[in-house]
Amino acid sequence: MQRRVLVTGASGGIGQALCRAFVQNGDCVIGQFHKNGAAMAALKSQLGDALTTVSADLSSPSQIETLADFVLPQGVDVLINNAGQALFGVFQCVNAADADRLFQLNTQAALRLSQRLLPPMIARKRGCILNVSSMWGRVGASCEVHYSASKAALIGFTKALAKEVGPSGVRVNCLAPGFIDTPMNALLDDAARQAVIDETPLCRAGTPEDVAAAALFLASDSAGFITGQVLGVDGGLV
Repeated sequence: MQRRVLVTGASGGIGQALCRAFVQNGDCVIGQFHKNGAAMAALKSQLGDALTTVSADLSSPSQIETLADFVLPQGVDVLINNAGQALFGVFQCVNAADADRLFQLNTQAALRLSQRLLPPMIARKRGCILNVSSMWGRVGASCEVHYSASKAALIGFTKALAKEVGPSGVRVNCLAPGFIDTPMNALLDDAARQAVIDETPLCRAGTPEDVAAAALFLASDSAGFITGQVLGVDGGLV
C-alpha cells in the first residue's frame, strides 16, 4: 500500500535522504522546506511526481497551521519531524531570541504538527510518528546546551505520546543520530571532526542514508511492535 509521508526539514542532508528512501520504497512524500528552494527543486527533478514540495517556516506557529491545513485533507500515514537547527555558544552568552527560535523550530514545531495531524491517524487506528532527535539529546553537549535541551525534549515527547496513542494503533519513535556527514556538521574544522570519528567505535562518520534506513525500518510493518523507543544511529558512540 502506498503511504503518504510528511518529512519536515526536507532540504537538509538527512531530510533529502529521507525523501529519497521513502520514495524509493514506493511512498508518496511531502517535503517541507523553508529557505533552500534550490535544493528542493533539484530533489524534485530527481524524484518526480512522488515528491510534493511545500515551503513553510516552522519557527512560525501560523505557518505550521498552514502546513497542517495543506496536508490534512488527505492526511498522512507517516510524519517525520526532522526539521531543526544547531545553536553553538557558551550557555550564559546565548541570545534569548535565538534560544526561543531554536526551541520553536526543534521542539514546538514537532509538538504542534503532531497534534494537528494525529486525529486522522487515531480515526484510522494506524499511523507512525518519527521524531529526529540527536545523541546530544541523550547525553548533552558542552556549548550546545540549548540544542541538547531541545533535542532531549523530543525524546520525552516521544515516550509520553507513544503511551497515550498506543491504544489507538499509532506508533511514536525517535531517532538519535550521532555524527552525520551533513552541511550542519561541515562547520566543524578537520581536527574536531576527526576527534569525533576517533571516539566512534565504527571509526567513521555516519551518512544521511544511515539515518534514512533506520527511519524506513521504524516506519515499516517490521517494526509494528516497536513504540516509545529511541534508536541511536551513532556508530556506537553513545
